[in-house]
Amino acid sequence: MNEAIPNLRPSHDSNSLVVAISSRALFDLEASHELFEREGLEVYAAFQRDNEDSVLAPGIAFPLVKKLLALNAEAKPGLPSIEVILLSRNSSDTGLRIFNSIEHHKLGIVRAAFTNGAAPFPYIRPFGASLFLSAHSEDVAAALNAGVAAATLLPSKRSNAHPDQLRIAFDGDAVIFGDQSERISQNQGLEAFARNESEKAAEPLPAGPFRGVLSALHRIQAAYPAGPSAPIRTALVTARSAPAHKRVILTLRSWGVRLDEALFLGGREKGPFLEAFGADIFFDDSHANVESARQHVATGHVPWRQES
Repeated sequence: MNEAIPNLRPSHDSNSLVVAISSRALFDLEASHELFEREGLEVYAAFQRDNEDSVLAPGIAFPLVKKLLALNAEAKPGLPSIEVILLSRNSSDTGLRIFNSIEHHKLGIVRAAFTNGAAPFPYIRPFGASLFLSAHSEDVAAALNAGVAAATLLPSKRSNAHPDQLRIAFDGDAVIFGDQSERISQNQGLEAFARNESEKAAEPLPAGPFRGVLSALHRIQAAYPAGPSAPIRTALVTARSAPAHKRVILTLRSWGVRLDEALFLGGREKGPFLEAFGADIFFDDSHANVESARQHVATGHVPWRQES
């Protein structure tokens, strides 16, 4: 990890879920970004001002945000607070179009930081965010190195299979869990990996970068009766298979965390299974897995590796 970057682990109400999101993740700004890359800041800024009353179309993370904020609007007793904040490399001037679009779509987003080209991740801690979603891979890497769960949202096919239910899927190793076991597989092979997981089946896996996010979602789920009609449904979608499944199950049990579904695929391609689950978003560290997944569902790449 980069020791020069300070620890920015969020300090906030442990019962809340605060999601920080970039404007390019929330709205479809790819054409505008291409204009910026091609013709520069002045042309881009003029375009945004000229079109500030033109509503932006939803981006990759829009369904996730809308469904999370819909839960918050219920004000259900026992439901932890849920907030989405905007962290944008736009200036406040060019960002007016973004807030106009937020208002049009009736999204309850009231807090934002516009950094005018500077890296926005230092504001994650003051806002108390526990998850950062962005289309800017460098910002995501900086947030992860600073101890905040983060993912680069990739151009993906979005699922609308469950319009009234939020469905989130996670990879296991290097996302929910640490990557020590995965490194054994990569460096020593599958046989050594299986032996290690069998020998350490009763030893909980270390936490990965999305452990806190999973716990926050569990607290939200706990406000509702369990079952297939609950407003949030979560899934573990992992390349593990028996006997390596046992350590995962016992780890989640020791954490007291609920996952509604667990798919142990034994190396099968993940995309079709994620489509069958109907994920609103899927988080994985593997380039091969995210390439498969993004053909079927909205996908976030988690470029995280913990040092020994």
